[in-house]
Order: sequence, then structure tokens, then C-alpha cells
Amino acid sequence: MDKSVILAVAGSGKTTHLVNKLDAEHRFLIITYTINNVSNLKSRIAKRFQCSPQNIHLVSYFNFLYSFCYKPILHQKIMAKGINFEPCRNRFARGIDRYRGPDSRLYSNRIAKLLEEQGAMNDVQERISKYFDYVFIDEVQDFGGHDFNFLKGILKANVNAVCVGDYFQHTFDTSRDGTVNRTLHDDYNAYKTQFLSMGLAVDEDTLRNSHRCSPSVCSYVSNSLGIQIESNRTDETKISFVEEQGHADRILTEDCIVKLFYRESSKYPGQSKNWGETKGEDRYNDVCIVLNDTTLKSYKKGSLHKLASQTKNKLYVALTRAKGDIYFVPETLYKRHKAT
Repeated sequence: MDKSVILAVAGSGKTTHLVNKLDAEHRFLIITYTINNVSNLKSRIAKRFQCSPQNIHLVSYFNFLYSFCYKPILHQKIMAKGINFEPCRNRFARGIDRYRGPDSRLYSNRIAKLLEEQGAMNDVQERISKYFDYVFIDEVQDFGGHDFNFLKGILKANVNAVCVGDYFQHTFDTSRDGTVNRTLHDDYNAYKTQFLSMGLAVDEDTLRNSHRCSPSVCSYVSNSLGIQIESNRTDETKISFVEEQGHADRILTEDCIVKLFYRESSKYPGQSKNWGETKGEDRYNDVCIVLNDTTLKSYKKGSLHKLASQTKNKLYVALTRAKGDIYFVPETLYKRHKAT
């Protein structure tokens, strides 16, 4: 069986690549983390095949974990009633109470561990091998905690497997639980080694260039954040810093320019989002990136590459949404517009 992980860059066509590998003859399981990604993949698949093919099973990760893995294997024993996405607050919990709360729902960050502890992994692998020929894992960089260990088990199933992700777009974890895989994303080379140890081929070439971002943006990301990315485009776009209040206000009123904030974007008018929330989106031309006090200081010092990894990754996501120009605006220029 062929098993590989494709480590991509932003805008390189991860979704398109997966959709193009689908066909009408084989049985596919596609697992992705967020509901937004499910919707995006669903529309891309429907567009390609002009229908929703019965041989393609597209599912969010926790839906897969609960409905495909837990329910047919452990439900009669555990008798849980859904998923609780809040972590267990009882540090003295023992036995099944470590996995199931008083409301009978399973703690999301421990469902994978429950399946492992109850000896269900062989059954999970057999079910995957029985019903599918291929497993595609989208946004693989988001797997963390017990879920990354569970991923290793999934990939042992007797199927072909392709994982796709962008290491530097790791802005969320499927789950966290204490120190389990806490350092997983601390080092890129060590991260690659994890997949090699699973027997997967590591592909850093297929999706190494961005179709979305211009050479200007790619050069800025590479030089300022230290995240290497190249462009398939040849045209140049503009990256500018806005200091004048009137200019900043005009940008704020332009609906065609999305305003990306580090956080609390909902408190600002117009088309606004948080940096990390735009991951997976490919519909923006010009982008306004609003710099808070911390990132503004780093910007002026030329030390954005020294930002905390989560902050730097979210900024990378924000920068690489742009197909056109990028405007940096200090958040202080927008404070007057912020709702209290």
C-alpha cells in the first residue's frame, strides 16, 4: 500500500490536489478537521463530479471518531451520549470518568485515548480496511494530543493513504491533554521524522509553490517570518504600511478589502476576521493586516520571525490569504471604531 504525507505551502492547491486524486472506481474516506473544510471539500467534489458520489465518504474528524469508530465498537459498553468539547475539569477522575462526563458525553480530547485504552484500534483498522481503499487526511498539521497517536493507528490500516498539510499553518490542535505530544510542532525536521517512522514517504516537492500568493508576498513571508515559500506567479503586488488616519479609515470602509485582526475582529465594523480564522479560505484579493502592540513592535524592529510560534503561524495564515496587495495598519488607528 502507498502511504505518504505531502507537506505543502499556503495557496499551493492542497484541496485541489486531493479532489483531483478522487475517482469513481475506488472507495475514499476523507477526514478533515473543521466543518468549514468539510463544506469546502464537499462543494469542490460536487463541482468535479456534478454530484455527490456514493464512493466518497467525507467527514469531519470528530464525526469520524465518534460515529465511525466509537459507536459501532464501544457504545454498548460505554453508553455515552455525544461529545463534550470542554476538557475534563476533574483532575481526580479515574476509570471511565476520565473519558465520560456526568452528562454522559465523551470528552473530545480523550475519545482517541479511550479507543486505544479499550483495545479498539484493531477493530478501527479492520473497519477502515473493509470499507475503504484510500484514506485522505486533510490539514494533518492540526492533529495533536492523543489524536496524533490515533492518526498513527489509522495509517496502519490496509489502505492507501495520503496526508496533506502545511506545518506552518498549525494554528489549532484537534485536542490537547496535558503533555501528550505537546512538543510535536516545536521542530520541523522532528515533525517530518514522525511520519518517516510511521513508514510514510515525505513529499516536500509536489505542493511547494503557491498559486495564490505573488512573488512579492512569498518573498516577504520568507524574509520576514523565516517561512520558506515560493510563487508560481510572475506578477508583483504591493505591501505597504499605513500611518495616516484617513487612509486607514478608507481601508476600513472598503468592503473589498478584508480586515484581519489578531483577535476580537467581531468588535470592528465591516468585513473583519481574526488571523487564524481565515485558514483554508481562498477568496480574498487585497488584505489589510491589523497589527496589535506586540506585532507592531516586532514589525518595526524587523523581528517578526521571533514571534511566538502560534502568533507567527497565524500571521503567516493572514499574509498568505492575499492574492493582491497587503496593507499593514496599526490597531491603534482603529480603536475609535471598536465596539465596547
